[in-house]
Amino acid sequence: MRIAVISDIHDNIWNLEKALRGISRASAEALICCGDLCAPFSLKQIADGFDGPVHVVFGNNDGDPLLLSRIAGQYDGRVVLYGIYAELTLGGRQIAVIHYPEPARRIAQAGVFDLVLYGHDHRRNSERIGRTLLANPGEVMGRLGTPTFGLYDTEAGTFEHVEFAAGE
Repeated sequence: MRIAVISDIHDNIWNLEKALRGISRASAEALICCGDLCAPFSLKQIADGFDGPVHVVFGNNDGDPLLLSRIAGQYDGRVVLYGIYAELTLGGRQIAVIHYPEPARRIAQAGVFDLVLYGHDHRRNSERIGRTLLANPGEVMGRLGTPTFGLYDTEAGTFEHVEFAAGE
């Protein structure tokens, strides 16, 4: 199973559109967002632009949780909001998702999960901590450079960063 991972959109709907096109080309079967959608319209764009299940944790800049919940509710359970932390089983892998790097690292150090995902600092990262893969997909926003999303292959246990740029 291929899982797309995004984070730190910060309402850059133009980059989000490009990321969703790249995710579609990659044939991802599920999508995880590590927070900082910001406005609820970004969640709607994700839900409308991706046909599979969408799993979302909140970041420190996500506003209007009531409207986010109402939008998620329009997709018959396909879009799930978890609050600040999620534990998922996808493709036979145990996955933890949180917005912040520091607790993500501590969760990875526990060695309970196959993959721990985070965002917040806008810096792409992928590293092994014991048996656990700790990864940040980078940012959709593009504030610190080339925007990226991540792809996790549950069969191989690998994570790759996919760059996308203006004009894609």
